[in-house]
Amino acid sequence: MKLILTQEVTGLGAPGDVVEVKDGYGRNYLVPRGLALRWTRGAEKTVESIKSARASRAVRDLDHAEQIKTKLEAQPVSVKVRAGSGGRLFGAVTVTEIAGALADASGEQVDKRTIVVENPIRSLGAHEVSVKLHDDVSATVALNVIPA
Repeated sequence: MKLILTQEVTGLGAPGDVVEVKDGYGRNYLVPRGLALRWTRGAEKTVESIKSARASRAVRDLDHAEQIKTKLEAQPVSVKVRAGSGGRLFGAVTVTEIAGALADASGEQVDKRTIVVENPIRSLGAHEVSVKLHDDVSATVALNVIPA
């Protein structure tokens, strides 16, 4: 089955890529979740708009990605969340909250889809997350989760 990806799918491709997948994977997983569209001649025109939107969001080049990486890794970033008396959080720290804290600390907008959290953050204290800024550049950011 030939599909056009609308969002990044790990191990498969980036938005705007035309990929060939097994029928069941495309029909039962990718299309219902809005991760892909069926490829048609009409849908081929949307590829250009998806790629142009992706290019506008993407980091300009490798040097710019390195500059952002040094800004993000320079100092720990504090994330304020609601917490109980024992230091446990009400829920987990979301990537949206992390992206907001990174933007406040560094002055650079970071797309929340590029933030990788290995294990859900459900406690106060120091944690680490990874931010994929460019295909070749990934920053490891130290987070301090503090009560609000």
